[in-house]
Amino acid sequence: MGLLSRKVTCNSHGQDSSYFLGWQEYEKNPYDEVKNPKGIIQMGLAENQLSFDILESWLAKNPEAASFKRDGQSIFKELALFQDYHGLPAFKKALVDFMAEIRGNKVTFDTNNIVLTAGATSANETLMFCLAEKGDAFLLPTPYYPGFDRDLKWRTGAEIVPIVCTSSNGFKITESALEEAYQEAQKRKLRVKGVLVTNPSNPLGTTMSRNELDILVNFITDKEIHLISDEIYSGTVFSSPAFISIMEVLKDRKLENDSQVWERVHVVYSLSKDLGLPGFRVGAIYSNDPIVVAAATKMSSFGLVSSQTQFLLSAMLSDKKFTKEYLSKNHKRLQKRQNKLVSGLEKAGISCLESNAGLFCWVDMRHLLSSNTFEAEMELWKRIVYEVKLNISPGSSCHCTEPGWFRVCFANMSEDTLKLALKRLKSFVGSITINNQSHQELKNTRKKNRNNWVFRLSFQSFHDREQEER
Repeated sequence: MGLLSRKVTCNSHGQDSSYFLGWQEYEKNPYDEVKNPKGIIQMGLAENQLSFDILESWLAKNPEAASFKRDGQSIFKELALFQDYHGLPAFKKALVDFMAEIRGNKVTFDTNNIVLTAGATSANETLMFCLAEKGDAFLLPTPYYPGFDRDLKWRTGAEIVPIVCTSSNGFKITESALEEAYQEAQKRKLRVKGVLVTNPSNPLGTTMSRNELDILVNFITDKEIHLISDEIYSGTVFSSPAFISIMEVLKDRKLENDSQVWERVHVVYSLSKDLGLPGFRVGAIYSNDPIVVAAATKMSSFGLVSSQTQFLLSAMLSDKKFTKEYLSKNHKRLQKRQNKLVSGLEKAGISCLESNAGLFCWVDMRHLLSSNTFEAEMELWKRIVYEVKLNISPGSSCHCTEPGWFRVCFANMSEDTLKLALKRLKSFVGSITINNQSHQELKNTRKKNRNNWVFRLSFQSFHDREQEER
C-alpha cells in the first residue's frame, strides 16, 4: 500500500453513496423481459432512450457521415491522424448553433469561447481546477446530483457547501438560503469561489425561474464569485415554463460590458441527455473569460472528444431540418412518458413534485416512511430495491434535507418495462397500506380492550367500595 498514492487509497470518491450502491445491486441482478423477468428494473439511470429511431433514421439517410466520407471520398485517414485539442471548427460551429436553437435563438454562442470535453463530468471537474484551489468551496442547492460529490471534489480537493432548499416552496433557491450557505462556509473557514446550479434541475426535473436566476446573478455580483450553470438538460424541457439560460439573463440585464460579472459566469453543456448519446462522451465548457478558456483547452487534452465523433455529429447537428424535427418529437415523447409515470404513481397513491423537464421525477414517498427519519428512508429504499426490485435514488443521496423523497427515472426503458415497474410499486404500496391498516386496527383493538379493562376495573373498585360502606 505504501507504493500507492494517497488518492488511490482514500475513500473520497463517493462510491459508498446509496446512489451508486443501487447501481451495484442492479448490475448483480438486471431485469430482462425474457432472461430475467424477476430482476431489478433500472430506474436510477438518467438516460434518454426514447428517440433513437430518429437518430438512426438520419444515419440511414446520411451514410457518408457514418462511413467517414466527404463528397464520396474516404477521410478516414484524415480523421485518424493527429488532431489538436481545440476541436474541429465545423463541429464547434454546429454545437454552438444547436445550443442557441435549444434556447430559442434568444442568445448566441461564440466558438472561440467553447472548450470541448469528454462529457459534462469532465467539464465540471475542469472548471473546478480552473476556478478553485484545494479547500475552496462551491455552494450547491439541494437536492443535487449525487455524482457531484465525486466529479467536483475527488481529484480537485474542492469542497461543497449545500444551499438548503425545501419542499415548502418547491425547492426553489432563495436569498436567505444562499446567504446562510455562504455564512456556513465562512464558519468552516472555507473560501467560497462560486455557486454551481443545474438548470433544468437534476433531480427535480424543474426549470429555474427568472426570479431565481436574478437572485443568483445579484448574489455572485455582491460576493464577487463565480457562477457555473450546468445546462445539460436544457433540450429536455417539454412543457411550460420555458427554459431560461443564464446567458439570456446576462444579455437581458445588459451585462456583456460588465467584465466583473460577464467573465465569472460559465456554462456546462453535453449531448448526453438532449441527444441521448452518453456513450459518445461529448461535453463542453462555455466561458466568457479568455483565461479560463485557454486553461480549460489545455486541460482538455486529458479527455478529448474523438475526431470521428466530432465529424459525425457536425454533419448531424448542421442539418437544421433534422434538429428541429428531433427536438420537437423528443419533447413530445418525454412529456408523454413523464405523464405515464406520474399517472401510474398517482394510482399507487404516490405524488410527485410538478416538473417540466429532465428524464426523471422527484417523487414524494414521505407517507410510506415508518418514521420521519433518514433511517426510515433507507429502510424503505432497501425494501424497494430488494423486494420490489426497482433501483431508484433516495433523496438522502442527493443531499435532500427532508426524508422520503426519491428520484425515479422514466426515459431509459420501454413502455412495457415502465408498466411492470409501476405494477410492482402499486402492489408494494398496497401491501404497506394493508399492513398499516392492520397495525392501526390492532392498536385500536388494544386501546378498546384497555379502555374496557380500565372501565371494568373502575366499576369493580366502585362496587367494592360501595359494599364496604354498606
